[in-house]
Amino acid sequence: MLLLGVGSFAHAELTIDVTKGIEGGGIPIAIAPFGGGAPEDIAGTIATDLQRTGKFAPQSAGSPADYSVTGQAQSGGSRGYVVQFQLNGAQGSQLLNLSFDVPANQLRPVAHRISDLIYEKITGERGLSGTRIAYVAGGGGSWYLVVADADGQNPRMILRSGQPIMSPAWSPDGAKLAYVSFEGRRPQIVVQDVYNGGRRVVSAAPGINGAPAWSPDGRRLAFTLSKDGNPEIYVLDLAAQTPVRLTNSSSIDTEPVWLPDGSIVFTSDRGGSPQLYRIGSGGGAAQRLTFEGDYNARPSVSPDGRYIAMVHRRGGRFHIAVLDLQTRQFRVLTAGGLDESPSFAPNSKMIIYSNGQRLTAVSVDGSIKQDFALRGNGRDPVWAPYSR
Repeated sequence: MLLLGVGSFAHAELTIDVTKGIEGGGIPIAIAPFGGGAPEDIAGTIATDLQRTGKFAPQSAGSPADYSVTGQAQSGGSRGYVVQFQLNGAQGSQLLNLSFDVPANQLRPVAHRISDLIYEKITGERGLSGTRIAYVAGGGGSWYLVVADADGQNPRMILRSGQPIMSPAWSPDGAKLAYVSFEGRRPQIVVQDVYNGGRRVVSAAPGINGAPAWSPDGRRLAFTLSKDGNPEIYVLDLAAQTPVRLTNSSSIDTEPVWLPDGSIVFTSDRGGSPQLYRIGSGGGAAQRLTFEGDYNARPSVSPDGRYIAMVHRRGGRFHIAVLDLQTRQFRVLTAGGLDESPSFAPNSKMIIYSNGQRLTAVSVDGSIKQDFALRGNGRDPVWAPYSR
């Protein structure tokens, strides 16, 4: 039995602690409480967001700092509240001065928006405070597909099932999730609308139906099927009915993901151990990508196409590693254990992954680490794209 819902999901509440940040403690930034009496601690949310990036050290108002933030959130305007803020440099130069007209239930999202504007103005990179994550929780008879804000707040159960849920994947527009469901005690690939709960089974072939991944244009899904006897990579045009087979090997080919140019990276043991390979959008000869060690699997491609994150085994422990496709540098990012399921943030700077029943994020250079403290458990995390 499956139940759909968009309500709160208290059993999967998250908090996030930054356990590793940049040397020196980050950029000092003083954040004053917002005036106006709004029913939301906007300044507190901004401070938490910036601290969580690992690049900022928020200070109380009046403290010596490189930057300062002040603002107001007053009732009025056409929608309920007018939120206005300023970002100033240490010498008093005004860097940002913006306002937003929002209803009361959007005060926290607008705080995230302000955090991202401040982050981008100072660092030159897009922020992540306004993004979302999805993950699978539960087990032992009840599985949940959960969507939450990037800070772990507002978790919403979008699916509850009496059978396992696996391998969620966001569509490029952030409106849908594809995943593997074992309803009916057999695997099938489902596409679900995140907002209205509408579901569509796109593959229920005999045998394995696994590891769905969206094409960059959102029109196709790549996944693994064993309907012809061996696990192979297939691509389905969502406007059609029949998947097209891309690989033809006596080995196991699985876990496809797309590069921005339309080519596909996947895991295969055709060389004797699990390694990553790349093929063109129409199939053909496969190019081996990884050579470090005897196990590299579960690839994730950064949105900018530069990096491939993966699960790398070394000394009997599973780590998250990253391959820079420009420099060919291979870097192990985590201390290891049971690390699995890496997924890039939409700015290509952070990677979320699971370790046992815990969720963690690490920066692509390994300098920043965030631990997600769940009330419950979580696995198979995926970071949503930027909203369009």
